[in-house]
Amino acid sequence: MNPAYHQAEFLTSAASLKGLPPEQGREVAFAGRSNSGKSSAINTLCQQRALARTSKTPGRTQLINFFALDGERRLVDLPGYGYAKVPEAMRRRWGKLMEDYLTRRTCLQGLVLVMDIRHPLTDHDWQMIGWAHARRLPLHVLLTKSDKLKRGPVMDTVRQVARTLGGEGVEATVQPFSSLKKQGVDDAHSVLDGWLFPEENPACPMEEA
Repeated sequence: MNPAYHQAEFLTSAASLKGLPPEQGREVAFAGRSNSGKSSAINTLCQQRALARTSKTPGRTQLINFFALDGERRLVDLPGYGYAKVPEAMRRRWGKLMEDYLTRRTCLQGLVLVMDIRHPLTDHDWQMIGWAHARRLPLHVLLTKSDKLKRGPVMDTVRQVARTLGGEGVEATVQPFSSLKKQGVDDAHSVLDGWLFPEENPACPMEEA
């Protein structure tokens, strides 16, 4: 693992595009439905317990949170979406903020879309996929909580998600992941390295849509 991940530190939070850090260096964003395991995945990938806040109350992440790996590279935690108890006005505000960020942020190198492997490709996931596809943003799907299923159903779901995305003309890589069992960490790091440290790590092929 590149030591930069373990050295990740909270940089800032933003409630609007005006609050974003300067457009320089490289960023990779993480998006996912509330309770998909997005914050746990970020913590696992950085080998830190509380870098990204986790909560038993879905919808807690209401801001775009930036974590600096070094002076030029950042991981970005986008607000969780799809939680019914969040007021409609807030959902619309979050959606507009995420759309603007994903479609306008020029230093953004890729999107990691986090989905519970038992409930992939929700309507909200497709909305995120559409925004990424519209600007040809590289997309990697992280199917979390893979420890909840046996290996056969896990791999079936990975192939099914890849086929479905490919059938819609969406280019993406897809992998299973478990924060609990620390499974899939190396594969995810390979993708992140290719986006954040391209001069050091050529992209590593995996299940593609």
